[in-house]
Amino acid sequence: MTDDALTAALATRLDAGFEQVVLAYQHRLFAFALRISGSPQDAEEIAQDAFVRAYRALQTYEAARVCALALRPWLFSIALNIYRNRVRRHQPAQTPLDDDDDDTPHLQIVGDAHDWPEVAAEAAEQRRELAMVIAGLPPRYRIAVVLRHVEGVGYCEIAETLGQPVGTVKANVHRGTRLLREALVTRRRLEEVAG
Repeated sequence: MTDDALTAALATRLDAGFEQVVLAYQHRLFAFALRISGSPQDAEEIAQDAFVRAYRALQTYEAARVCALALRPWLFSIALNIYRNRVRRHQPAQTPLDDDDDDTPHLQIVGDAHDWPEVAAEAAEQRRELAMVIAGLPPRYRIAVVLRHVEGVGYCEIAETLGQPVGTVKANVHRGTRLLREALVTRRRLEEVAG
């Protein structure tokens, strides 16, 4: 279902419409929370709390407001606020992300069937390495890069989600991407020296 169809369903019958929203967004919201928090347990709690807060908010909205809602940035901003509140309360330990579960997007590998195991292993290693580097970025860059390059959210939606001007979002995505490249180049050079 499209976001417009989901918001129309929410405006018509909140309970039935909200079930559709959860089904449509549960994996995306969990994956987003996992990328920014680095912890599957925290990500699950953040996603659940985001849905609970969204439902409570929707109960107070008029139908016209629900229909006008930009659903994806709204849900991501709720999850992001929950994450930020958790970080303010305590600093969780940073752990590398592991892309091997079924709830996160995977790279599609196309190639000769004879090369598949080697290519798949190399791609999995690259995903783990990239996830570790992303997890090490400062939060403002990590969140912007995850929203733009992992979740595929447009700059305007990211700006709405983060409550920032589009120019700030573009700068943070650019700086975050540059930091990622630099970190990956440094890692590769260290591997060459060590190997």
